[in-house]
Amino acid sequence: MSNSKNVAAVVLVGGQGTRLRPLTLSAPKPMLPTAGVPFLTHLLSRIRQAGIRNVVLGTSYRAATFSDYFGDGAAFGLELEYVVETEPLGTGGAIRNVLDHISADDVMVFNGDILSGVDLTALLAAHRRKRADVTLHLVKVDDPRAFGCVPTDDDNRVQAFLEKTNAPPTDQINAGTYVFRRDVIAGIAAGRVVSVERETFPGLLAGGARLFGHLDSTYWLDLGTPAAFVKGSADLVRGLAPTDALPGPVADSLLLPGAVADTSAVIGGGTAVGRGARIEATAQVDGSIVFDDARIGAGSVVRRSVIGRGAVVEDGAVICDAVVGDGAVIGAGCELLAGIRVWPGVTIAPAGIRFSA
Repeated sequence: MSNSKNVAAVVLVGGQGTRLRPLTLSAPKPMLPTAGVPFLTHLLSRIRQAGIRNVVLGTSYRAATFSDYFGDGAAFGLELEYVVETEPLGTGGAIRNVLDHISADDVMVFNGDILSGVDLTALLAAHRRKRADVTLHLVKVDDPRAFGCVPTDDDNRVQAFLEKTNAPPTDQINAGTYVFRRDVIAGIAAGRVVSVERETFPGLLAGGARLFGHLDSTYWLDLGTPAAFVKGSADLVRGLAPTDALPGPVADSLLLPGAVADTSAVIGGGTAVGRGARIEATAQVDGSIVFDDARIGAGSVVRRSVIGRGAVVEDGAVICDAVVGDGAVIGAGCELLAGIRVWPGVTIAPAGIRFSA
């Protein structure tokens, strides 16, 4: 990245990931296994690829999980620092909270649960070319009502910031990656809850600040729900989403070292199988994430689902669009469908839950 010495990265990873429970009971969302490694590894690989070395992680929930895994960042080619929020400060407050750890003039801010292929070099170049105070990565979506809607003029200058409106004037949404001038961050109120979406951006616009959008049509996915989390992992495995951190070749499935699959099992759709996991005879596992040490029994079917660490899916069970927590046991012949979530350690008796007769 040109001039990348004068840019730092901030990754906001403080959320509790409530939409992904029960998976996030044991680990923060950015640390969940995604295509074989914690999701944050993929994002950090993209930051490093763009030539940025200084990265500050704004943590809160289970903060030690991050530093225990990534340390000082040297093994990942980065210089990592950690700032822990003792009280949740919101998106703007979290950005302001790390200011003392940043010396660069330009600061690239990432939400730690977005999987994106945006060209970070081009994003920074656009920010500097426009002499922007803040540049927002924008993407077009089919239904913008659930997102922050960001109309821009012919020069890409932001006209308004409309958070989750029922009548959006444009299909352009806030994609969750920003470039801030450091002095703009310094202007955010310190030590209190601030929403960058509801307070900072509208306030900057009202004050005549230079806010620009950078529209981009590459891969983009918010991993907030189980269905999106599973899809994101599968897209990384299959090479549809960009990463420099895939622990194996791009393929239809990824088996980590120590995973064992019977030769008659069918594993595909971007499935990732963790260390020590076992897939038994004639099982079908499609588009799913199987965490370390889990076991998928003979003749069972697992589709678009997450099977937690050490969980057991017994013979002939069917698991579709479901989440099975760590250490849970799904009895033989059970049928779990349509977004059902099984909490960690729960045992369901053979044929104890079915959707069909």
